Amino acid sequence: MSHTLGDIAKTIGAELEGDPGCEIKGVGTLEHAQPGEISFLSNRRYAPFLKTTRAAAVILKQEDRALCPVARLVHENPYLGYARTARLLYPGSEISPGIHPLAVIDPSAVIHPSAHVGPHVSIGGNTRIAERAYVGSGCVIGPQVEIGADTRLTANVVVCAGVKIGARGLFHPGVVIGADGFGIANEEGRWLKIPQIGSVAIGDDVEIGANTTIDRGAIENTVIEDGVKIDNLVQVGHNVHIGAHTAIAGCVAIAGSVRIGKRCMIGGASGISGHLEIADDVVLMGMTGVPNSIKEPGVYASAIPAMDVGSWRKNAVSFKQLYAMNVRLRKIENK
Repeated sequence: MSHTLGDIAKTIGAELEGDPGCEIKGVGTLEHAQPGEISFLSNRRYAPFLKTTRAAAVILKQEDRALCPVARLVHENPYLGYARTARLLYPGSEISPGIHPLAVIDPSAVIHPSAHVGPHVSIGGNTRIAERAYVGSGCVIGPQVEIGADTRLTANVVVCAGVKIGARGLFHPGVVIGADGFGIANEEGRWLKIPQIGSVAIGDDVEIGANTTIDRGAIENTVIEDGVKIDNLVQVGHNVHIGAHTAIAGCVAIAGSVRIGKRCMIGGASGISGHLEIADDVVLMGMTGVPNSIKEPGVYASAIPAMDVGSWRKNAVSFKQLYAMNVRLRKIENK
């Protein structure tokens, strides 16, 4: 779809400096945008590309307007302005209602006539698919599942028995919702599996990235509240509770029975130990390990930055000696 700069400025709440009738057909980076495309500047490391950009217009902050040689949309948050612009230019395709003849559906399932069910889909008994929901090719939906209006399961998504999913969700390929949690007990050196009898409850406007897994609860449900955004390859253990509008980047591992507050941001490859609580408005930098509860909002980090291997080996030797050094220091201080 194409829109004029005037329409875009009005939609995103920006001040336009340029021709309001200029047609915009797409978005592009500052470095590679073509005429007819719009770009944005929100990270200063890309500022050198601003002077030579071929974009028809750029979304930027007030302080960068003088550096821009093309039409400008001045916005207090250029990245948010870009996000709104992209949604305007790329609204997504509408679904075609109907059930593919190669789908296998239990007779007791209730599927709204406006929903789409693709080929090779399996839907279990007493499952309910709401209006305009999209169930893509190869999805497996267990019994007694509820999928809300306008939710999209793109392809090969597995939703196990009893899971409840709200409206306007987006689930990318390979997502597994409601598989058994890692519940085992040791019996004289051998592991005894514990039945996982809870399920998963997911709110509205939740997005789950490709190949992410969310385990069912051991007794009570695993809960994902409204507006949560989870990246690819994330593991969410059983009985975890994630508060509304929290964002979780890729390769994060969350152990069982963790409670994460609202509006948190969890950086990639972070790990959270089991049975902890994370307060509202906590930010974890990438690769942060969390061994204890975090009770106050703020920014937390624990990863060691990369360094040359020679320095790392020297520091590793020192690290092994830290406890002994601490003991000696305390003795000196006591004297």
